[in-house]
Amino acid sequence: MRFSARLLSAVIPFTLLVAGPTQARDWATIKNAGTIVAATEGGFQPFNYYEGSKLTGFEVDLAEALAKKLGLKLEWKVVPFDAQLAALQQDRFDFAIASHGYTEERAKAVDFANPHYCTGGQIAAAKDGPLTVAALAGKSVGVQLATSYADAAKKIAGVKEIKTYKGDPEAFSALRAKKVNAWISDKFTVKATLDKNPNAGIVPGEMVFVERVSMILRKNNKELGDKLNQALAEIMKDGTYNALSQKYFKADISCRS
Repeated sequence: MRFSARLLSAVIPFTLLVAGPTQARDWATIKNAGTIVAATEGGFQPFNYYEGSKLTGFEVDLAEALAKKLGLKLEWKVVPFDAQLAALQQDRFDFAIASHGYTEERAKAVDFANPHYCTGGQIAAAKDGPLTVAALAGKSVGVQLATSYADAAKKIAGVKEIKTYKGDPEAFSALRAKKVNAWISDKFTVKATLDKNPNAGIVPGEMVFVERVSMILRKNNKELGDKLNQALAEIMKDGTYNALSQKYFKADISCRS
């Protein structure tokens, strides 16, 4: 659920994307075209991110496998996370796979496919810092703007201040610089970040909530949603999903685990 402005290539596609009106495509149109258009963020490791100029990650590989299962080519659009719902409502792409956790508020704007992984919001802080929900009373918390983690932080009683950042790298940097007392993000992002920064003096803390994460698509595009769900079920059955889950996490991160 993140966006990184570190690469110009992550910004340019969205600039092109918003230039000119388009129309929502149903399954028949997509099938006839032979190409499905997906959006992701490109800044949320290990789910969707850049290695040099190459877009990669668990969700990127998963979407590629879904497209292959559907017999389609996949075209990527890299869009800031907090712009994706609006861009989808404007029919700028067919679906987004960018770690959108289900919320009732989001479901008013878009439809959710079946979840492709389960996770949750986790606290990270210094070893002697606030590592439980109760300990956040009177403390400041860093979160990414427009995420379910930001929403969750607002509901924690007694939090002194919530500071929002454009991405998790910035929120983590703020924590390291002691500009905030704690950081809340996806538990897998916390793990990947701390694994890459073992000498930062930051450790994982308590889970704040559990989250079901899904692809999102235009409301009432039911046939496309059904096709995505069918392809996801087939990938989970044939071992493709497990292989990707093991590759990136060395664990089964599906909601059935």
